[in-house]
Amino acid sequence: MRNESETFVSINPGRDVQRVGTAVFLGEDVGKIHDPVWAVIGNLGDSQCYLGVPLKVQAVQAALSRRIAEDDLAIRLIPPAFTLGVSDGQLNGTPQMRFSLVGRELVHDVADVHLAANSVAGLVAVVACDKPPVGTVAAVLENNTPAVIVSDGPIRPGIDPETGARIDLVSAFQVVDRDAEVRARYALHACPGQGSCGGMFTYNTMQTFIAVLGLEPLHMVSPPSDDPRRLTEFPDQTVDCLLAMMKEGIRPRDIVTPASLRNALTVTIAMGGSTNVLLHSVEIARAAGLDLWGDVLSQDDFNGLARRLPVLVNMRPFGDYSMVDVDAKGGLQVIVHELLEAGFLEGDAITCTGETLAQQLRRLDPPPPDRDVIFSVEKPFKDTGGLRLLRGNLAPEGGAILKVAGVEGGVKDGVFTGRARVFNGERSLIEALDGHPDSFMDNDMVVIRYEGPRGAPGMPELLDPTSRITALCRQRHITIALMTDARFSGGSVGLVIGHVAPEAFLGGPIALVQDGDTVVVDLTTDRLDCVQFDDADVLERRAAAWQAAAGGNGGVHPDVAPVTDRVLARMRATALPALLGGGMATPSSTDTAPA
Repeated sequence: MRNESETFVSINPGRDVQRVGTAVFLGEDVGKIHDPVWAVIGNLGDSQCYLGVPLKVQAVQAALSRRIAEDDLAIRLIPPAFTLGVSDGQLNGTPQMRFSLVGRELVHDVADVHLAANSVAGLVAVVACDKPPVGTVAAVLENNTPAVIVSDGPIRPGIDPETGARIDLVSAFQVVDRDAEVRARYALHACPGQGSCGGMFTYNTMQTFIAVLGLEPLHMVSPPSDDPRRLTEFPDQTVDCLLAMMKEGIRPRDIVTPASLRNALTVTIAMGGSTNVLLHSVEIARAAGLDLWGDVLSQDDFNGLARRLPVLVNMRPFGDYSMVDVDAKGGLQVIVHELLEAGFLEGDAITCTGETLAQQLRRLDPPPPDRDVIFSVEKPFKDTGGLRLLRGNLAPEGGAILKVAGVEGGVKDGVFTGRARVFNGERSLIEALDGHPDSFMDNDMVVIRYEGPRGAPGMPELLDPTSRITALCRQRHITIALMTDARFSGGSVGLVIGHVAPEAFLGGPIALVQDGDTVVVDLTTDRLDCVQFDDADVLERRAAAWQAAAGGNGGVHPDVAPVTDRVLARMRATALPALLGGGMATPSSTDTAPA
């Protein structure tokens, strides 16, 4: 076609647009300039987690443009927008890891500006890593914009060329104590190709959560990032979903309800998902106008559910397989169908396909569990497991979280009793593990503090030290537990307890623990206690000493690291407690969101 770029429209004052030719930009008729807007968002970042996103965004954009033209839809398609995330895998163990959770908030901001400023009426979002998808979903819910989420997909596991063993990102962190040749071999081969973390780490936890929640088709979660279906089939299917939502008048807040949130939490617990889901689910619920702990379930309800649920997958980091293996055995829909049939899920929850969850599963018709990668409710991989919330004199409001599925030892009759070994920050622990590993003993309870949402600030995940501790425990056949006001990677294993609050920055009980104190973790009663705190006089003296030290330092305890970075300073000033999602507090937009 000759020089489409030269065609134009003439506009006469006071008259309608005169159509002369066809606009080349996006292949649309310029007469659509005032029609409702559709858009595509892609999550980008600085690692291979995001490498597959641009091609998928391009494929979705082309599918939307084609359908608008073929069906003569009164829709205007605008160019794709991209958000920025960081690479957790590259930043773990460094001060820059503080930007990880902050990234969720910044993606939320960018997506919100794009949706609101352009009055977007329909969206497809291609998401990667784990924080950017949550920020994207939060913006979608606050704007209540009809939207379909589609994951970029998980990475395939690597192969150790020396042994032929499967390895991944967590494997690479767990050989930090080995010689340089082994470390280099793992670093070069653990993460081949493109895609986000492949095990049941936080990425796959959140993609599972978002799909079961109803915002992403179930069958789009488990295929690897480089699966051809993601470019040849899924783009058109996402358009089908968006059209179904428009036809039926379905908006995201119709999908994200107390029932769908319970469903999503149930499946992630049964898959041994990451502790980060207890930050992200709170934020997603808030964006939908819901209080997770008030409108959806209480902490006691959560623990009761976790006790009833078996773990149905043999997946890394507590098992052998990756999400691509789940795909080979029928996909996420196998697990969801198994839990629905066993009565754990509410099948009438609506989804982005226009179907209920039960209807979507009937159409997908998944195979039965293979009993190697995916197990049945009757004969599960683990009888119980998943996640557990703890409260006690170290966590008076509850919310301290433990992944029971990842515990590898040290618990006798449901109880672990440890000696506190205190570190004011992650870096001091890493230095001790590097320089004096033999100083760590069986039944130590490592305490890392001043790494919470405001203390760090940014609540970094501690995959580096937990991996070092795991390697040390396996090597010496001992148990070293850990508790912190920070959070964990989905790849962390061991008796590790995060989100302890109030955080040390605020003078919470974790700030008052001293070397040699006795810390008790009781999984029969879901408690986390320091024995010394049973003496009110001891607690009062320590609290007074902490307050005096903070008061003499401008109100901030001397053990808190200063920050000068603009974004980190904003996080320190505004961060919410972990139990409320750990994000930046902003005026609520839920009261004015579109109906």
